[in-house]
This record gives sequence, structure tokens and C-alpha cells, in this order.
Amino acid sequence: MTALAAILLGAALLAWPAALNGYPLVFIDSVSYLGHTLFPEWPWDKTAAYGPFLHLFHWGWSLWPALAGQVLLLSHLLWLTQRAARGGVTVAAHVLLCVGLAALTAAPWFAATLMPDIFAAVAPLCLLLLGFARDRLSGREAAWLVLLGAFAVATHLSHLPTSLALVAFVAVATRGLVAPLRAALPVALAVASLAGANTFAFGAPSLSPHGAAFLLARLQADGPAAATIRANCPSARWYLCGHAGRLPMDSDEFLWDAAAPPNRTPDGRSIEMGAMRLAPEASAIIATTLRERPAEVALAMARNTLRQATMVEVGDTLGNAHLAASARRAIAVMPARELAAFDGAAQMRGELPTRTAPFLLPHLPVLLAALPLLAAAIGLALWRGDRVRYGLLAGIVVAVAVNAFATGALSAPVDRYQARIVWLLPLAAVLGLLPRFGAGLTVEEQVRARMAAWSTSSSSS
Repeated sequence: MTALAAILLGAALLAWPAALNGYPLVFIDSVSYLGHTLFPEWPWDKTAAYGPFLHLFHWGWSLWPALAGQVLLLSHLLWLTQRAARGGVTVAAHVLLCVGLAALTAAPWFAATLMPDIFAAVAPLCLLLLGFARDRLSGREAAWLVLLGAFAVATHLSHLPTSLALVAFVAVATRGLVAPLRAALPVALAVASLAGANTFAFGAPSLSPHGAAFLLARLQADGPAAATIRANCPSARWYLCGHAGRLPMDSDEFLWDAAAPPNRTPDGRSIEMGAMRLAPEASAIIATTLRERPAEVALAMARNTLRQATMVEVGDTLGNAHLAASARRAIAVMPARELAAFDGAAQMRGELPTRTAPFLLPHLPVLLAALPLLAAAIGLALWRGDRVRYGLLAGIVVAVAVNAFATGALSAPVDRYQARIVWLLPLAAVLGLLPRFGAGLTVEEQVRARMAAWSTSSSSS
């Protein structure tokens, strides 16, 4: 019961930005996840996992229960992570950890936002715990992490490259077969569920039936794909040949602007869901670009990865740009009091960025201070032969680095993409340097030790 109380308190601490706002935070893309079950409308550019998760809690009534479910998942995962890293956990240790994360990092801002962004950090923790700390988990906890990890990977396609990299890291670090298989199980479940959902929705057993449109948007913005189109047209007979003179352009403009090439014909006729319809041609252009310009593509991807790694601010998720035409449209399906609460919140009134500015100031200094401390913690774990801590800490570094590639190189460098996961670095530094509980005993060893202590106490009394 004390553990439950600590986890509940930790969840409340991580939800504080929603209290500051007066409502759970949303983003322009929240409409796709909410609308999945409220309209209903299957999102062609999103996975099918997060929308039903939200509906499991809100039921078209209120988004506060959805927020509560999200922060509870995170608080419980942090409890398990600290216990695995330190060989034990106390109520005070968990609450202090949540206080620190809530006050000094980006974690609560993404935990309080109804988007799958927070699960970019949840997925690596699940996989690393399964790979390196299975003996510090009960059977039920391990099973729960498999399910939570699978869901976290499935909530957004950008989580998949990071997860695959972590499975490879576990294999290299443990030099075995069982540990990476444990870490791979959630990934396999996520892949199977995504393929099944897309088969049902689009008739194709694909992880991302229309994902090529997003990569093409990135490659033409960087230049290589635009050069490929100019070099191969008109003989290639691609639709985009008619727009070759307009490329390159900003990737978001390419995908979403009503006058962009995918969404309007050369003679001015609009094309509904143009980026989705362009996906087959996008695949052909990408393949040609990779074949003809591999060095240019690699250079652009490296440049975008490095740029993404340095973009860690929270602010681009706090404004009200386009919310009236997106998230508000979904919330309007709910009871009138819910819409009134959303309209009255600081975010929708455009006041949230100003209101939150002082609270965001510690994020960058804390992150920069954490980097040398984390390096020291990894070195200390190696020196002590603490394979669990080393695996968790080094794995978090791998996850943060690969996330920069999966988002910056394959989509576009955006602050929120890296800010959603970079808070794991201060977390890792703290867990790596704090003293261990119980000399790293397994769950079974801790139980036996407690029973022995209880027996000794009873006999002496």
C-alpha cells in the first residue's frame, strides 16, 4: 500500500503542467488520436495504438482520466526502473525522483500532453529493464513490461528504429541470446500488431503503408530527391515532374499546405489527402534517390541528426496554433462542460507559453550538468562490474542518440522530438550515482532476506 501511495503521488507530481494549464495539454496532432474513436476516423498518417488507449480512459466524457492513466504508467515505470538500477526503492526515493524530474526536466510536460511523445522514453526503459534487469523483476512485472513496451513501440513509428537499436545493444552488451530475445519480444509484438492493423485498415500488411511520403518530404527538402526528380523528368513520368520547378520546399509545407505539389495538380485542381495518394510514387523516387545519390543522402541525414540532437526545448508544444481547427474539433464531440474547460485553459487562450517560461529555465542547465555526471556513472558501473547499471545507463544514451536519427534524419528536426526523450539522461545520471539498496539483490533474494529478518525479530521477542 505504501508503494501504491508513492506511485500515485509520483503520478500527481508528473501531471502538474496540466494543473497549471487548467486542462490536459494537447497538440495539433492530438485530433488524429482522439478522432480515431470519437469521429470515428482512422488516421492514415498515424499508428492505431494511441487513439484506443486514450478512449480506454476518456470514453467521450473527459480527458482528465486519460491524463491520469498516462502519468500513472510513467510513475510505476520509474518505480521499477529505480528498483532495478539501485537494487531497491523506497517511498521517499521514488517521490524525490519524481519531484526532481517534475521540477527540472521536460518529463512532466510530455507526460501531461495527450500525445504518444512520452512513450518515446517509456519504450527504451521497458526494453532495457527486460534486457538487463530481469532478475530484479517479478514474473508479473516482466510480463507487464512486455505489454507496456509493445504498446509504447507501437504508438509511433519513430519509436521502432530506437527499439531495434536497443535490441542490438542488449545483444552486444550481454553477449548472449536470452537477454536480447527478451528485449525483442515487445518489438515483435508491436510489429505484428501494426502490420495487422494496417492490413485491416488499408489492405496491406505494412508497418507504414504511406510512410514513404514523409521520407520523400524530408529528402526533397534537403535537396537530393528534388535533384533526382529534375534529373529523371519527364522520362520517369512521375506526377511530381509537373512540379519539379517548385522543389525543394519545406517538408511540412510539402506535406500539408493546400497549394503544395501533393495536394494540388499543376493546373490548380485540389487533391484530397494528396500526400497519402502520393506514397507509391514517393517510394519509387526514394529508391532512385538512394541509388543515384547515396552520399548526398547520407550527408543530409547526418546533418539533420546532429541538428536534432541539439534541439531540446519544450516550447513548441505549448502554443495554441491550429488547435481550434484540430484538437478542439475532437473535444467538441464531448460534453459541453469539457469543451468549455478546454476553451478556458491557458493553452487555448494563448497564455501558456508565457505562464510556463520560468519553469522551463532549469531544463538546459540540468541537461548539460547531467552529461559529465552520466559519463562518470557509466565509468563507475564498468569499474564495479555492475552490468545492470551499465546496461541501463549506456542503453539510455543509445536510445537518445538513435532517436535523433529516427526523427531528425527521417522526418524533420523539431524540438519536441528530442525533448520528449532527452530527460532520460538526467534520470540516468541520478540513478547511476545514487547508492545501491540491498547490494543489488534479486526480488527473490530480497523476499528471503525480509523473511529471515522477520523470523529473527520474532524469535528474539
